[in-house]
Amino acid sequence: MELGGKTVLVVGGGKSGMAACHYLLSKGCQVILADNKSQEVLLKDKEIAAFVKQGGQLISGNVIPEKVTWELTIVSPGVPLHIPILNMTRAAGVKIIGEIELAYSITDTPFIGVTGTNGKTTTTSMIGHILKECGVSVLIGGNIGKPLVDSVTDFHGDYIVAELSSFQLESCVTFRPQVAVYLNLTPDHLDRHGDMDGYAAAKEKIFAQQKKDDFAVLNLDDEYIKRAAEHICARKFWFSLHLKPENGIYFDEGVLHYMVDGQEKFSFSTEKIFIKGMHNVQNAMAAFLAAAVIGLDPQQIAQAIYSFKGVAHRLEFVTERDGVLFINDSKGTNPASTVQAIYAYDQPMVLLLGGRNKGSDFSELMELIKKRVKQCIIYGEAAGEIKRAADEAGYTSYIMANDFADAVALAKNNASSGDVVMLSPACASWDSFDNFEQRGDKFKELVK
Repeated sequence: MELGGKTVLVVGGGKSGMAACHYLLSKGCQVILADNKSQEVLLKDKEIAAFVKQGGQLISGNVIPEKVTWELTIVSPGVPLHIPILNMTRAAGVKIIGEIELAYSITDTPFIGVTGTNGKTTTTSMIGHILKECGVSVLIGGNIGKPLVDSVTDFHGDYIVAELSSFQLESCVTFRPQVAVYLNLTPDHLDRHGDMDGYAAAKEKIFAQQKKDDFAVLNLDDEYIKRAAEHICARKFWFSLHLKPENGIYFDEGVLHYMVDGQEKFSFSTEKIFIKGMHNVQNAMAAFLAAAVIGLDPQQIAQAIYSFKGVAHRLEFVTERDGVLFINDSKGTNPASTVQAIYAYDQPMVLLLGGRNKGSDFSELMELIKKRVKQCIIYGEAAGEIKRAADEAGYTSYIMANDFADAVALAKNNASSGDVVMLSPACASWDSFDNFEQRGDKFKELVK
């Protein structure tokens, strides 16, 4: 992508937006940063203040320029694509891309992209771990860790493994991963995408530019993904807990079987997989396939899966105190993710639920809670919606907390020896925290 001397609009002053700003300034671009905060608030941010001192311009608040003076637009993942300044940009025929597309345009390193509603961080991290254990140099990024634009320029290794959210994918144009992994699709971010069709369309952009010599790793147990597969031209490898694919991997009585063209090539036990839950068996199957299709040795891949210890904020062990196990699943930001967390443990559970709803329905989750959860502690912006779902389901074993700290204290005080106290909120963190990591860290701090 030719950037030198161009005027570029960056929309959104978060991590991704500022990473794009720094890169564009280094390439001699004239950079305009647009953010919905006021100029006074923006300039209190040291990074943004430094950007202005380096010659960057600011458009703040709801100020809309009279005309488009920029030649390219970079939009941050958290910014909806149909706000006025982007509509104006689009009407002027100016290209709009995201930070992932920008990162892709400045590197020749092949990508392994991972998307889905749940399991992205675990699977991305596991693939990165497998590649490293197999002697492959790898950069891990995207929706996990640092923005890719911060890292790709100086990386000259073998693969980039990128966690990709629907927000990141919907602004991709030419992005073509050599391997695209699609884990699952359940209701999430419907406040942004409108409905499941809009959400699915954003996810499926991961396959839009793939060719016949690329690979798609797909969940055979997911109806949305099976329908999407009809339009995928890459070579398909499937993973399943229930069915036996001709190409892919399946689970049968504690053993995973790897198949190529109908022939079993390798098998290994799930017994030594460290991370809990059948959803993590699915994540391991997807990670195995992503590594196998690029030619790594199946035996080495299996050993690397066994040595993977999980990621922070996803069923993360915090401590055990007085016989009570404390688990941080702050990454459980939608009901489907919390369902997986509940199934991961057989002990009596005290569950912390709450935060900001992203358009989810809590009724199915509450039916499971009624069967398996000893007590719920409900807190946050969505507390009223969650309480209504509990009342409608006839679940009465809940306590309403004043705030997050009160919720953790109530959970601790209501747990007995042999119980699990689980933070798996089924909601976003944005009512009280900047992100789920901050929420999970606060949980760990309060518990300890």
